[in-house]
Amino acid sequence: MALLAGCMSGPDYAGPPQLATAAGNAFVRAGPEIDPFAPIAGDWWTLLGDPVLNELEARALVGNPGVAAARARIEQARASVRQERANRLPAVAAQATAVQANIPGLDIGSGPPPGSPGAPADTEEQDSLSVYNVGLNANWEIDFAGGQARRVEAINAQAAASVANAEDAKVQLAAEIARAYVSLREAQGRLELVQRERDLQQQILELTYQRYTQGALALFPVGNANAELELLKSQIAEAQADIDVFKDTLAVLTGEAPGALDGLLAAPAEIPLPPERVAVGDPAALIARRPDVRAAERMLAAANARIGVAEAARFPKISFMGILGLGGSEPDDILDPGNLSAIALPRLQWNLLDFGRTAASIDQAESARDEAEARYLEVVLGALRDAEQSLARFGQQRANVAALAQISRQADTAAELNEQRRAAGVISQGELDTSIRKGEQARANLDRAIAAMTNGWIAIQKSLGLGWVELSRDNRTSVEPAPVDRKSVMKPEQS
Repeated sequence: MALLAGCMSGPDYAGPPQLATAAGNAFVRAGPEIDPFAPIAGDWWTLLGDPVLNELEARALVGNPGVAAARARIEQARASVRQERANRLPAVAAQATAVQANIPGLDIGSGPPPGSPGAPADTEEQDSLSVYNVGLNANWEIDFAGGQARRVEAINAQAAASVANAEDAKVQLAAEIARAYVSLREAQGRLELVQRERDLQQQILELTYQRYTQGALALFPVGNANAELELLKSQIAEAQADIDVFKDTLAVLTGEAPGALDGLLAAPAEIPLPPERVAVGDPAALIARRPDVRAAERMLAAANARIGVAEAARFPKISFMGILGLGGSEPDDILDPGNLSAIALPRLQWNLLDFGRTAASIDQAESARDEAEARYLEVVLGALRDAEQSLARFGQQRANVAALAQISRQADTAAELNEQRRAAGVISQGELDTSIRKGEQARANLDRAIAAMTNGWIAIQKSLGLGWVELSRDNRTSVEPAPVDRKSVMKPEQS
């Protein structure tokens, strides 16, 4: 027993398996815009410099039902930890017992023998029984093999995994809010551009029809101009529907009913731009930071502890039950200290022959540990893949923005020159309107590219596992948002 008291069944947890990355302490797909040494902000959305987005994120982290459900799961896990810890301590209960029995043939043999002085006149068997008792009972199983300690270790790890899962829910929510907000601003800008295109196309249609009525054109160009106008009207309806969808999405994500945020989001605004330099850290920091990785690591620790729970069944179990009470055959006996009764019942149980049940349980626990280890490696590889892919896409999206910005500038320049030519009478008003429409289309393409680039930056923040850190005001690591110059994204040399 002395040897058993100092042992813990099962293997001690040695930490998760290590995974070497291809580029060591750097990301493979990191481009020149990536700064691995810049400080990383947990509330990364503030770097976009948009007060409305900041308010939406704050509302969502407080009011989103999914986050509330995650908090409830944390409380459940913590309660399970307290329950398992309490199971290691003795259980004490109070009890009161009153027994009245009349059993023929019982012959409990109380009182003087028949025929002796003081014996009852009849010789019938005494078949009545009365018992009254008030007292305490206690049960305690001694954890010699450490099975209960391993069980507490497993429950503790599961509780930590619940916390990490709640943090991962915040990461997902913060990114979803930001993506929906960027998409809303892109749709609002697209609606304005298409509406201007529609007005220009309406003028083109009217001018084309005038030339047709004058006999300068056939009917075919009129039909084409009208078809273009109808197409723009359908695009306006599509943009308006997208705006309504994204407004409702943001309302639900913040825990509000659809339509509740229409006032806050009614005024169109420019698409927020990411900072020029992107802080990412290194792969090791990503693995340590991402909540889903930490949740998988804690589940691995829990699975490792359950091996010890299974192995503890090989060892004997010792438990004690004690009863302490006052009582007798009369109700008044429960008030007499002389009627104190005490019972101690030690119990030894050892499953010497279980036909392989314990061994099978241990094999099952070890296989579950191997599965959890493989799952951990899968999550780590998925996290690295997400980071590398988001970095690669972001670099391509920056180059795309620079190229489309150049096209938009050229279209604007062409429209300005055509305005001068129109003033000089060299071209018609219809040709000028067509040139201006091309500029609007180029601007719409640029806005879509900017939205894709900002969403690519958001994907980087999500892949890094950011968005859940809750630091105190004194300990918060803050990064001041870089001043946003919308013209800077249009410089080809910054691609």
